[in-house]
Amino acid sequence: MSIRLFDTSASQVRDFVPLVPGCVSIYLCGATVQAAPHIGHIRSGLNFDVMRRWFAYRGYDVTFVRNITDIDDKIIAKSRESGLPWWQIGYANERAFNDGYSALGCLPPTGEPRATGHIPEMIEMMQALIERGHAYASDGNVYFSVTSYPDYLSLSHQQLDDLRQPEGEGETGKRDQRDFAMWKSVKPGEPSWETPWGRGRPGWHLECSAMAHKYLGSAFDIHGGGRDLVFPHHENEIAQSRAFGDDFAGYWVHNAWVTLAGEKMSKSLGNSVLVSEMVQKWRPIVLRYYLGTPHYRSMIEYSEEALREAETGFNRIEGFAQRVTEQHGEVAPSPQVPPAFAEAMDEDFGVPGALAIVHTAVRQGNAALAADDKENAVARLAEVRAMLGVLGLDPLDPMWTGPARGEDLHGVVDALVRLVLEQRQAARERKDYATSDAIRDRLTQAGLAIEDRADGSRWTLT
Repeated sequence: MSIRLFDTSASQVRDFVPLVPGCVSIYLCGATVQAAPHIGHIRSGLNFDVMRRWFAYRGYDVTFVRNITDIDDKIIAKSRESGLPWWQIGYANERAFNDGYSALGCLPPTGEPRATGHIPEMIEMMQALIERGHAYASDGNVYFSVTSYPDYLSLSHQQLDDLRQPEGEGETGKRDQRDFAMWKSVKPGEPSWETPWGRGRPGWHLECSAMAHKYLGSAFDIHGGGRDLVFPHHENEIAQSRAFGDDFAGYWVHNAWVTLAGEKMSKSLGNSVLVSEMVQKWRPIVLRYYLGTPHYRSMIEYSEEALREAETGFNRIEGFAQRVTEQHGEVAPSPQVPPAFAEAMDEDFGVPGALAIVHTAVRQGNAALAADDKENAVARLAEVRAMLGVLGLDPLDPMWTGPARGEDLHGVVDALVRLVLEQRQAARERKDYATSDAIRDRLTQAGLAIEDRADGSRWTLT
């Protein structure tokens, strides 16, 4: 079965047909680094990480480019507020984003270009567009003439007569108020670069068109980003790039937001939950499970209760994997995922349906453990590990179990808990059940679940 995905431009699910057989090229709009990332920012990177992993599992050679917008109005505003250089703010937050991607298990991109490193490519694109009558210079700015491109708004399906183009400070000299800025003239105290039309800095939309062209060529398979980028950003990218002569993206894939109290999580609303804070309160693999297992086109309404439910769901999977490993030794992942899991993933990266197959295998595996059926228990764990590996959620993968993930304290905690459990067992043997129950209650209050078995007691995090 071929992979199918929802194409925003077609407003429907389409069969994926790559430009080059066996290869897939993806451009993802990455971070604008004016501030540290919240979990809404990271969701996009995580969703496309799962897509990338599935393409790779299906045998594709994946080229994945995720850009960094390191100069724009917001970064300059932060510089004014803080008194710090714009580049210092950008670089610090770039590192914070990459720390967040890494903490949640996202594979590094094939390339991660910065906007400020591609000014020559932007100038070349503007010169060509001016020569072809699609752009014009005015007051040191360079604007794209939207009426010069007949297919403008084909992605967002708006009407040109009703269009209200977002504007920035100093965007003077437009021939039509619906035109958008590709280059902004220099203002006092702002960073700038020399161009044939005077000093200035790039507009947001131009940056991605130039970088996509440089790294993926005139045509590539998939352009991705958050739903909020459909207009104006992606609409304007299409106009620039196709007027320049590029075929540009064959498919447009957009992920939904993380919301809080029904509103999109954002810095401006003050409702963001920073990744750096969240990983102190929750295990990163649990955060990945929470953000990565809903369908990428579904909104996630953030709440601590929802996160606890996700943690409980993941703990059931992890507990099964740990029990099989303890009783029967290490189990390698199966070379293939079950057909039902593959069918769900092939249909627009249907992670919720795929995850249902994971939980079914876990239930079957637990039943096999209870029946002392080693063969079936091991077989189910092999399947579970294969499926979770594709999702980046295998709890037995070294990336989640190594000391770099904070698991270096596990041995210390295990030794301390076992000492307490020995005291509890001694109380039970002398029939001091009040003390035994009190110890169990205190461990439960501390966030530990105790399972009494014939071969002794076992603890897990609740």
